[in-house]
Amino acid sequence: MAKRDYYEILGVNKNAAADEIKKAYRKAALQFHPDKNPGNKESEEKFKEAAEAYDVLSTPEKKQRYDQFGHAGVNGAGGFGGGGNMNMDDIFTNFGDIFGEGIFENFFGGGGRGTRQQRGTGKRGSNIRIKVKLTLQEIAEGAKKTIKVKKYVACDTCKGSGAKDASSVSTCKTCKGQGHVRRVQNTILGQMQTTTTCPTCHGSGQQITANCPKCHGEGRAYAEDTITIDIPAGVNDGIELSMNSRGNAGERNGPNGDLLISIEEIPHEDLKREGSHVFYNLFISYPDAALGTNVEVPTIDGKVRIKIPEGTQGGHIMKLKGKGLASLNSYGKGDQIIQVNIWVPKHLSGEEKKTLEKLNASKNFQPDINETKKDKGFFDKMKGIFN
Repeated sequence: MAKRDYYEILGVNKNAAADEIKKAYRKAALQFHPDKNPGNKESEEKFKEAAEAYDVLSTPEKKQRYDQFGHAGVNGAGGFGGGGNMNMDDIFTNFGDIFGEGIFENFFGGGGRGTRQQRGTGKRGSNIRIKVKLTLQEIAEGAKKTIKVKKYVACDTCKGSGAKDASSVSTCKTCKGQGHVRRVQNTILGQMQTTTTCPTCHGSGQQITANCPKCHGEGRAYAEDTITIDIPAGVNDGIELSMNSRGNAGERNGPNGDLLISIEEIPHEDLKREGSHVFYNLFISYPDAALGTNVEVPTIDGKVRIKIPEGTQGGHIMKLKGKGLASLNSYGKGDQIIQVNIWVPKHLSGEEKKTLEKLNASKNFQPDINETKKDKGFFDKMKGIFN
């Protein structure tokens, strides 16, 4: 089943400001929250759907890709995505930033999943940005790249906990193992109870009494990781794709950051790309233009032979259907556009000049004004070529 439009899910338009998008998500999350709709699978799916939409539309880079390429821009092959791989834990982990910690406890009467899910999570790892260079052919076909990245990974000695051993972990004395602390504030509306992440254990509910000797209590170590990236066909130069949870490992079993991949297109020796189309300037001699000929031209897939009709004029536009690039957000492929240019020699021998002067005296070598008036200009030709 096709995914719904993210703007439609949240009930906002494409020009909605960040505050409006956030407000719409708060409304949807409160309406479909699992604790408010126990056992209702439809509500749970809508809850996840709203979280995925907010994850994309609230992040400028993801929103830009979505606006340009739709779902394909944020949910490409190989684990790329703005929110498509989110689970309930991912969603609740972000609630403190979006709603203010404690709002679900107050709203649902305490003990809500929004609060409970904060336990056992350390500090989130940072994102990693890398640049991947692709040839035009790789962009046309899609590519699989295996890269090595220096980054933080979970410590293999303590399995990410940061503790020396199981006996080196005790219940946090500040929050008594709850992972959060409550406080009461006096406001103009009366007393309001809020819940915040415990500053001592950072939400885990536990304290480490003896650190892991390898990672010194951080729960992660710096190492080299090998990552395989599946890049979809049709990506643009400068576009940024993401792989969820493939960035730096978090501290003490905190969630991983993301791996952000910036695409750099390696210029082709002969072809120039414009969107899903490619362009090529073909130069032929005057005799070939007058007599007609067959020539080889480069394409993304290799060289092909095309026919130049006799009497071809300079500036003539030809199209090779389907010889362009796949579009990231639609079916089909672009075309290769060829502009035929007549090459005029700059240096002639005396004999060559006499031959041309003789030919120039012929009626057939004089421009036909009526024919030239019928000939379309360059922009008119370009309009017609894409129809």
